[in-house]
Amino acid sequence: MKLNLKRPLVVFDLETTGLDLVNDRIIQLSYIKVSPDGTEKSGNELINPGKEIPKEVTDLTGITNEMVKDAPTFKQRAADINREFTGCDFCGYNSNRFDVPMLAEEFLRAGIDFDFSKCRLIDAQTIFMKQEPRNLAAAYKFYTGHRMDEDFRAHRADQDAAATYAVLKGELEMYAPGRVDDPDKQELHNDMDELAEFSKHNDNVDFAGRIVWKDVIGPDGKPVIGADGKVVRHEMFNFGKYRGQAVTDVLHRDPGYYSWMLSSAFTLDTKQVLTRIRLREFNNGQAKV
Repeated sequence: MKLNLKRPLVVFDLETTGLDLVNDRIIQLSYIKVSPDGTEKSGNELINPGKEIPKEVTDLTGITNEMVKDAPTFKQRAADINREFTGCDFCGYNSNRFDVPMLAEEFLRAGIDFDFSKCRLIDAQTIFMKQEPRNLAAAYKFYTGHRMDEDFRAHRADQDAAATYAVLKGELEMYAPGRVDDPDKQELHNDMDELAEFSKHNDNVDFAGRIVWKDVIGPDGKPVIGADGKVVRHEMFNFGKYRGQAVTDVLHRDPGYYSWMLSSAFTLDTKQVLTRIRLREFNNGQAKV
């Protein structure tokens, strides 16, 4: 399908050192620039972020520090990218929440005020989520074949709970072993441990994600395997000056950090999780108090 364009559309994606708009940097910029006459121009380049690429980002993207060490910085490329993108509209996936703000930050750090407010910003993820809702009503219709507004008078907690129960049973029936033909879908057993593991969408220790689970890496650079045959994991800070460092190590080196967190504006759950870790380590004789 040929797009009905009034001006060029840049369909783009970024790879970055992380998700922090202030502290993280672009390591790859790729785009397809589509002109109103239908011609396309592609661009793909690695960017030197001026900082270390975290291992988890390298594992995800395949982009290493060695690959970007001789690449230009964004500041060195900013003027050319500005010329290429001026007068264009933009499209990405989750781009309005991340890629566009990140690109805007990089331009500003390079001294270029690229005014995205004058551009049409099209987010394919937003279109997908609005056209194919992932809310309870959509799930109820998909798994039961009924509309919630026909089976229930109003969206109340008791009725939503009943609908959710129906959805869960419908999911177990649809994805039961022997009934899944799509290789992109996983069979689900009627087992609560399996369902709980499958339901995880992050490695957060606390709900706010200030502390996360990470694999313990051995001297050989590989994850450490415990006596139970599973990868050993430990809690790491996911913010601030100790981001990426083991919570237990920080509690040992800087006991005052615990007091600072308890007196600061963190959620009660985060403080409770941190306290549990501290008490566990104290009882094991591995941390100062």
